[in-house]
Amino acid sequence: MISREGEAFASPSTSQALMQTYSISKLARAFGLSRSTLLYYDRIGLLTPSGRTVSGYRYYSEKDHRRLQRICQFREAGLTLKDIRGVLSSGGKPGASLLDKRMQETAATIVGLKNQQRLLARMLSRIAEGNNSGPVDVDLWVEMLEAAGMDEKARKRWHTEFERRAPDAHNEFLLSLGIPRDEVVKIRRWSRGEIAEII
Repeated sequence: MISREGEAFASPSTSQALMQTYSISKLARAFGLSRSTLLYYDRIGLLTPSGRTVSGYRYYSEKDHRRLQRICQFREAGLTLKDIRGVLSSGGKPGASLLDKRMQETAATIVGLKNQQRLLARMLSRIAEGNNSGPVDVDLWVEMLEAAGMDEKARKRWHTEFERRAPDAHNEFLLSLGIPRDEVVKIRRWSRGEIAEII
């Protein structure tokens, strides 16, 4: 059998000849993912290719395509890869407890975002009142975070999201607070979960 990318399969059959197949790169592009992401999914047993070509390259079937579609949908809903693997291995329907857990996490995120909104409003108010005589330093920033109702866990979530969404901007922001570069490196590693605490 020949795939759409011209590669012969190692074990051709009549049923395979009628199937749409995808190379790893083609499948990754279809979902806006990287090739390394699919390799990782294969490594952890989340998405295993249907087979390999005679040259040893992975190929994926329509069934694999549908499975990846579900994986992406669950990811968009905020489920972890561990949770997704559990859902798919148990029939593909997430349990109520898992969805409730995710709902609570989402609620916590919303609270965090509202706190950030209040913080930004406070900063704008400070500027409007003419109290922006100097740059915001780390002490003032922490004070404002606490005034906005953000505890240590909320601040960790804030840093984690900032680092995930805009790592370069996070780096520049921390430096703008006057934090030494070596401390900035530690904060960013902490934000990514690479270290448990900042010493």
